[in-house]
Amino acid sequence: MTTFLIPHPQTVSNIFTYVPPQIKNLILSYIPLGRPRCGWVDNIRTDLQEVGCGYMDWIGLAQDRDRWRTLVSAVMNLWVP
Repeated sequence: MTTFLIPHPQTVSNIFTYVPPQIKNLILSYIPLGRPRCGWVDNIRTDLQEVGCGYMDWIGLAQDRDRWRTLVSAVMNLWVP
């Protein structure tokens, strides 16, 4: 995935003067606004912090199936009231 630098707003408006309105609206509809969404990695980190294993190497732990399953069951028990 390539990342693009966001140019100065005046440059963007100058570029958009030569673009048809349909394409301009299509381009602007793909620009995300607001705070980035929480991904699944962030959910794993917050769950590990709730269990008390916040600074654990969870990627290495996930490769060991038995230990990962015990950790997941511990986290799932926190959700049950």
